[in-house]
Parts: sequence; structure tokens; C-alpha cells
Amino acid sequence: MSTAEPPSVTASYAHAVLSASARGGGGGGGGSGPWALPTDRLEYGEMRALWDGVLAAGDAGPHTGLLVGDRIRPDGLHILGHLILTCASLAEAAEAAERYHPLVSQAGTVTLERQGGVGRIGYRPTVGPSAMHPQQVEAVVSSMVRAARWIVGDDWTPLTVSFAHARAGAAEPYARVFGCAVAFDAADNAITVADEDLDRRRPVHDPVLNALHRAYADRLLARLSAAGTVAGGVRRWLDRATLEDASPEGPAQQLNLSVRSLRRALHTEGTSWRALLDAARRARARRLLETTDLPLDRIAPLVGLSGATALVRAFTRWEGLPPGAYRSRFRADTPRC
Repeated sequence: MSTAEPPSVTASYAHAVLSASARGGGGGGGGSGPWALPTDRLEYGEMRALWDGVLAAGDAGPHTGLLVGDRIRPDGLHILGHLILTCASLAEAAEAAERYHPLVSQAGTVTLERQGGVGRIGYRPTVGPSAMHPQQVEAVVSSMVRAARWIVGDDWTPLTVSFAHARAGAAEPYARVFGCAVAFDAADNAITVADEDLDRRRPVHDPVLNALHRAYADRLLARLSAAGTVAGGVRRWLDRATLEDASPEGPAQQLNLSVRSLRRALHTEGTSWRALLDAARRARARRLLETTDLPLDRIAPLVGLSGATALVRAFTRWEGLPPGAYRSRFRADTPRC
């Protein structure tokens, strides 16, 4: 078997960190230097070295990462930032971040989970604890809150924010940036958002431009996946597979791995067969609801579920609303030609 490529980070984010950490600097993603184009990639080790330089600067402090993330602008996240700007809701933006975050960085994963009227948007590094400074994590989480405010306004605040590491500086800057309770030494890095905030539709958004950005992001994601990650190979296999009988034996055989090695590699990359299969079912269900008039009992087996009841239950968990309501809303929001 071939060894997966080391995680990489887009140059636009590297430039954004340098710009946002400069005195009075903004958080844009442009610039020159060793990574001339925003789509250039640098290995994660280079990104960590860049952060080491930022944190060693004379004007750096314990809140540098927090403030860098809060200064990020859309172009600092390259296509993901522009895609978020055209999303119809925070839920749609969180789903985009969950899928396309590897375009920004493969050193961590973003997840969205919903339960009990609350959404939890989590961030989990996929590199070892010693390889990612806590301030890098704080930059990611504060940039997630900043991106949410691009959609709902600068005065919006999450319900809570949590970090898995200990607090290194004063509490006041966290309260000022997030505007809510912030916990440290928690089980994970996450922001919690009320379902009503996640699902509130923007009065003005552009679904056509969103679709164009999403198509471009899909092309970049396919190109990045082709670089050799096992998760990328599994995603490509699932995109073409019949999900009704999908099992890890299929992609394992295609990637010349044993099932055990496949599962181990996915764990190392911060995901799992179950998570990737669930994401593939979710994406295919959305596509079928958006592009066909098939009834739910016909869609269910196409996404690998036992029937309409199972589809309703799974889709409501994924999107926060049942599939029929999703289809109606999508068609109401999509301009007719």
C-alpha cells in the first residue's frame, strides 16, 4: 500500500494568518512569497512553523490565536469563505464547512451534530496534540464564529464555546470575542448554536452563485482527494457506489488495503467508515430531493436506508427538518428559469 500524503493547508489561510497577526493587519488571504497562488498548498509542518514564528513575535500574547481567527475575512478561507457568504442559513454554512474544510486545512475536521434543539459545531485536530498549538485551535474556533457573523450579523453570539485545552490568559478577551460563556478543559472544541439560529433563513441570498461556488469547491476537493488520503479514496468510491449494500470491503479492495488497515487509516485521518457512509447518504438524499420528484420510499433504498420512516428519521437528524419540508423549502428558494 502507498502511504497517504501528509496533511496540507491552503496558501490563502497561511497568508490570512500572517496578515491578521500583523499589527493592525486584516485577515485577507492574498499576498506573495513562497505560496503565490491561493490554491497553492503547504505541508502542515510548514504551517506549524509559520505559527511558531507568529507566536514568538514580540507583540504576541496568549490571545493571539483568538484574535487572528476573529480577523479572518472570507478570502482567507478561499472558496469555502465565498461559499459561506452565499449560504441561505447557518445550518447550510455549517454543512459546507463540514464537507469542504479540508480545502482550508487537512489538519482538522469540522462536524455538525444536532440534538435537543441545539446544534454543536465541533473542531477536532487530526494531528497529534504536540503538533498543534492551542492557539491554532483557538484561531479556528474564533474564525468559525466570525464566519457565522458574516451570515447573521456582527451582534450574533453562540450559546457556548468550549476548548479541550486549558486557558492560558485572561478571560475577558474570550468574553469580548465570543459574547458567551467559554469553557476550558472540556471534552472537545465546539460552539453550540440554537436550532432556531441554525435554521433561520436569510432574507437575501443567492442560490445560483452558491451552486457555482459549491461546484468549484467539489472540483478542488476531488483534486485534493486524488493526492492520496484514504478518506478521499473512500469518498470517491462512495460517490459512485450503490449505497444500499455499501461496505468497507469495496473501497478497501480498490485502495489495496485490508479492511482493518482501512479503518486504522481513516481513524488517523480523523474520520471513520461510518461517518463517511453517513455523509454520502446525506449528500445523495439531498441531491435526490433537490433534483427529482421520487417519493420517499423510492429514495430510501437509493441512499441505503430501509424505508421512508428510516429516511425521515435520518434526514431530520442531518438537516434539522424532514425531507418533505426540505424539498419544499429548496424549491421555494430556487429561482425558476
